Amino acid sequence: MVDILHRVGALASPEKVYEALTTVDGLAGWWTEDTDGDSDVGGVIRFRFLPGGFDMKVLEAKAAELVLWEVVDGPEEWIGTRVRFELKRQGDFTIVLFRHEGWKEQVEFMYHCSTKWAVYLMSLKKLAETGKGDPSPRDVQISDWH
Repeated sequence: MVDILHRVGALASPEKVYEALTTVDGLAGWWTEDTDGDSDVGGVIRFRFLPGGFDMKVLEAKAAELVLWEVVDGPEEWIGTRVRFELKRQGDFTIVLFRHEGWKEQVEFMYHCSTKWAVYLMSLKKLAETGKGDPSPRDVQISDWH
């Protein structure tokens, strides 16, 4: 198994970052505008993009500390993987330790997803710091896959 890993800091409180990760409006503000579903633990959140989408089951949410999802629908490579956001305060920053864990193999789609996660994590940072992110469809297009 292989994982996608990123670390980004936002000049915002852990509570503000946590809200962006645990509410439909927050998620729509940095990842994709086409977001709906149940963001409570046990619920499923649906994320839609130009080329497709993903459904994430919320496995765990600890206020201002952790958000953990499992991919229950989407591209074959994503099914069964987990998306983890760990939050910690460090000085004026909230550090987000991000993992998209459990990829079965290192395929070309994983390279693409790693870059897109970086784009979206920068959108999360921007939303937390300024109140306005760059979610899909206004995100940076990195290739013919979007």
